[in-house]
Amino acid sequence: MRYVVIGAGAVGGTIGVRLHEAGRDVVLVARGPHLAAIREHGLRFDDPERSRTVRVPVAGTVAEVAPGAGDVVVLAVKSQDTAAVLDELAPGVPVVCAQNGVANEREAHGRGFPTQAMLVILPAEHYEPGVVVASSVPVPGVLDVGTHPTGTDELSEKIAADLTAAGFSSRADPHVMDAKYGKLLTNLANAADAICGADDPAFDEVAAAARAEGADCLAAAGVAVRPDEDDRVRREGVITESPVGGLERRGSSMWQSLRRGTGRTEAAFLNGEVVALGAVHGVPTPVNAELLRVVTEMGEAGEPPASRDGAGLLAAATAGG
Repeated sequence: MRYVVIGAGAVGGTIGVRLHEAGRDVVLVARGPHLAAIREHGLRFDDPERSRTVRVPVAGTVAEVAPGAGDVVVLAVKSQDTAAVLDELAPGVPVVCAQNGVANEREAHGRGFPTQAMLVILPAEHYEPGVVVASSVPVPGVLDVGTHPTGTDELSEKIAADLTAAGFSSRADPHVMDAKYGKLLTNLANAADAICGADDPAFDEVAAAARAEGADCLAAAGVAVRPDEDDRVRREGVITESPVGGLERRGSSMWQSLRRGTGRTEAAFLNGEVVALGAVHGVPTPVNAELLRVVTEMGEAGEPPASRDGAGLLAAATAGG
């Protein structure tokens, strides 16, 4: 079985390198300067224990690798890029959504792809072309997998076994989507981290308000949620973050998007998910709407992360935007 990992950033790079080092058949799909650096030098993978350069096969397009029978596609792109990737895949190729949010599984399953949902708890960063930094050892992350919308199958078990062999904490979980909805609530704070930073005096209040709105929306929609806290004991038992090269991990994935100046974030698939549910079910979502508006504005303007004020966010949300 070949793993085609589309998106070789923090998450995809870590998964790809670890599977490759465990002897699994892996090819990465990357783009731009990151692709060029991996092709020329290999992917430099830094963790708290050591730094090494790994020669993982890499391609610049999906067409180059032509995923087909015997392949599993691991989507590790940001949610805003999922639809474009799916457009390039042949029908029937199994797709694993190693992504934040819950919209990617809906999109892939709705198009008829055999879809595996993956809960991703993986502290890693990617800022420099050709370099991925993973800040947890000896276990790099928790990666549970199951079929969408529910259940597990032989492929779920095979993927979990390969990831376990690669050093991850991974299991086949028939209710993995419940866990992903729980993580969605946690990830609603990513926009606040990107906007004002976790050290802002108002951050905790903004994050709590965003999560409360999200919980109300999911309850109104009748969505089953496994609270993120239910998995905390397991996570804390396997994930130990440590400095890499003397530096602590700096921020959430959305913080990293602003730091890299990509121009786009996945807020529409996190905070926007809540805003859309609120509109359908009559639940007010002023904090998530303001977070979505501001982080989108910052991304489009190229503003650096943590350059705005948390108290101002709350004030604008309270005033109705």
